[in-house]
Amino acid sequence: MATTVASPASRPPGPPELLPGRPDAIVDLQTEEGVALVGGQWRYSDARVEEAAFVELGSPEDPLGPGTVPNRTYDVSPHAEAADFDDSRWAALAPADTMSRLSTGRVCFNWYRIAVTLPERIGDTAVAGSTVVFEVVIDDYAEVWVNGSMPHALGDTGGPVVAGFNAPNRVVLTRDARPGDRFVIAVFGINGPISAAPANYIWMRTATLDVYEGRPGRADLEVVAQGFEFTEGPVWSADGSLLFSSPNTNSIYRLDPELERVTLFRPKSGYTGADIGRYLQPGSNGLTFDPDGRLVMCQHGNRRILRVNPHGDTTVLADSYEGRRLNSPNDLVCRSDGSVWFTDPPFGRPGMADDPDRELDFSGVFRVSPDGEIRLIDHSLAGPNGIAFSPDERTLYVGNWDESAKVVVRYELSDAGDVLDRAVLFDMTAAPGEDAIDGLKVDVEGTLYVCGPGGIWVISPAGDRLDLIELPEAPHNLAFGGDGSRDLYVTALTSVYRLRTDVPGINPHTERSTR
Repeated sequence: MATTVASPASRPPGPPELLPGRPDAIVDLQTEEGVALVGGQWRYSDARVEEAAFVELGSPEDPLGPGTVPNRTYDVSPHAEAADFDDSRWAALAPADTMSRLSTGRVCFNWYRIAVTLPERIGDTAVAGSTVVFEVVIDDYAEVWVNGSMPHALGDTGGPVVAGFNAPNRVVLTRDARPGDRFVIAVFGINGPISAAPANYIWMRTATLDVYEGRPGRADLEVVAQGFEFTEGPVWSADGSLLFSSPNTNSIYRLDPELERVTLFRPKSGYTGADIGRYLQPGSNGLTFDPDGRLVMCQHGNRRILRVNPHGDTTVLADSYEGRRLNSPNDLVCRSDGSVWFTDPPFGRPGMADDPDRELDFSGVFRVSPDGEIRLIDHSLAGPNGIAFSPDERTLYVGNWDESAKVVVRYELSDAGDVLDRAVLFDMTAAPGEDAIDGLKVDVEGTLYVCGPGGIWVISPAGDRLDLIELPEAPHNLAFGGDGSRDLYVTALTSVYRLRTDVPGINPHTERSTR
């Protein structure tokens, strides 16, 4: 009998929803008992689309933002998302009446509002320390505001934003509940599909509070995301999430550690060419944020450094050197003066070092100045890879992916970014293991964390080995984040791991004065 091996494309999906496990208790907000338990009262209003004053697109200062020329557009009325919105004149709905067909039909909208106060116990479950999730299913779509807030990010599906057709919105109200906690919930209902103008109305299929007893303490090493082909390029975002690349599948993902959820942040992250089938890793690799908080990425397939601007448009920061196209930028870091430093080995090309379309005959370390000048820093490394600065930004570190020279190189820099001295900081060529040196990061004391053969090598600024952290999979890059920047996230082949460090690490949002 023949044996069939499942390919990554045929991997069966897992549960898609936030916190898919069984809760320890449920409050049914469509029953009198449930609403009474949390001291609630449903309030209801139709919503209207009304003509409103606005302005035309663009101004010299902001071509993609609102301009100054008046125009007419449309807005929703009322705006009932605020926590202190006065809904006392709205209709009071009995809990069961939330299942009534409401609003005006076809393209129509409405609001449901309720304030809930957590009791000491729900059934046999003590509320203190628990996680409480509000779940609602609106026929057909919903947006959910809690205490006047609806946080959202690119790639979000569900949670506070539209989840899908008659799909559940699940919003975490708190991860550390206390009796007496009060939450004002406003649900904006939408009849859909909007373009079909359906001949029906809006109603609430379900509405509950799902309660999960307190989370267990964290392990020393945790798997926080898994099931990928290859993970790389992590960076901590100012919104409290982790972005990381999937170079093989041409995507950037977003991990929300608080929600324990991964969403697709940016598809087609590195290449859109017709010949993408030739590439093993066409997507983005290294990611960072510049001093203005803009995402900057290495694109393998497009062979360039790309910046994403506040309105979502993009700017190419570097794609060639002296008229020749770059190889496939691998990793990068921004200095506080706005300059971008990156490594450019050929690892993202279909033929790697022997790729026939390769235009540079070396692998470089480059600097892009704030005014756009591209300067070559070093062309002597066969596989320049991970890159990071010391806390004072006077030293640049670069790891070399080269089996014959697994070294971390140190460059002493002037304030202007000129190289004053170059030396090998640490050599692990003789270490057992097939991997060479990949990503690296630095903590606020200047200690280096280097992805190398056998795990994460912890190296002092003087070049002494302090530790070797072994993982279940080979590590390829790292990022500091979390509370106090003491969570070290590690992209390692198919998974993302997290471990806690004693010393805070440096990420793009670390204030220089605290380093």
